[in-house]
Amino acid sequence: MNIQETAACLGELGNETRLEIFRILVKSGHKKINVGDLQQQLDIPNSTLSHHLSKLTNVGLINQEKEGRHIFYHPHFKQLQGMIDFLLDECCEGESCLPKNNCC
Repeated sequence: MNIQETAACLGELGNETRLEIFRILVKSGHKKINVGDLQQQLDIPNSTLSHHLSKLTNVGLINQEKEGRHIFYHPHFKQLQGMIDFLLDECCEGESCLPKNNCC
């Protein structure tokens, strides 16, 4: 992942609603969540949810799957890991940042 892709992902996650959506999807792991279930959990209008899901899909943080008349979403963990790897790539100039006991 490069700086432009990372900035785009972080920009979309900078919105409270989109961050909340993404966190719900990440909590679900590889389990797909129906758009209706997301709407109920967030208690926002369908059109608003659709807007936010579109933004997250466009930067590759989530995937959409259609099964019949139902639409499901799940996180794109490879994209998330790429973003994390980019942010930590030059952390501490190659030195280990974690204390020896791996505790902050």
